[in-house]
Amino acid sequence: MMNILIVEDERPISDLIKMNLEDSGFHCTCAYDGLEAADILEEHYFDLVLLDIMLPHINGYELLDYIRPLNIPVIFLTAKAATMDKVKGLNLGAEDYIVKPFEVSELLARVNVVLRRFHKSEKILAFHDLIIDLDKQSVQRGSETINLTPKEFDLLVYLVRNKDLVLQRDSIYEAVWETEYDGNTRTLELHIQRLRKKTGLEHHLKTLYKSGYRLDSEA
Repeated sequence: MMNILIVEDERPISDLIKMNLEDSGFHCTCAYDGLEAADILEEHYFDLVLLDIMLPHINGYELLDYIRPLNIPVIFLTAKAATMDKVKGLNLGAEDYIVKPFEVSELLARVNVVLRRFHKSEKILAFHDLIIDLDKQSVQRGSETINLTPKEFDLLVYLVRNKDLVLQRDSIYEAVWETEYDGNTRTLELHIQRLRKKTGLEHHLKTLYKSGYRLDSEA
């Protein structure tokens, strides 16, 4: 499931966008100002950011400078309709620029176009001797197929996409299980143990005391 961050300070608009995107099969997180969005981006992986320009604390143009090194596509959603604003947004690196008010059907179409364009080469992930096919949701080691449950697969993909980063337990749980972390570590710990055993990543998938986990490129 694709994860989308909606950065919009008008809550009714944010709620409407979230509702329609989730009805179309996306998982959405909302931020209501630029600083909050930056904090969320430090902790979570996203496939796309929908970004307003006129935000409290940090505006959309400034936040785009922060997002660009993360290699996450951005679509501006804004009331700034002037051509010079569109040109500025696109020149700064946004993938698309949608002016409010907009039709939900147009937004969904543009989201899908950007995701197809940006992720068209990201069908395969590799980590050491593992080949992860995102379309087929399969994992191979040479000619061997490693059988994972859907959540084990999603967990592996999340770890590989965030390799070498310290990942907090709550961040992992909320990204993979798509529900709020309640402090119970048993489900995550069980899946980590099973993933280590099935993939042979015992020396790479590290438990960090009182912190979380890290998938190290170097064992």
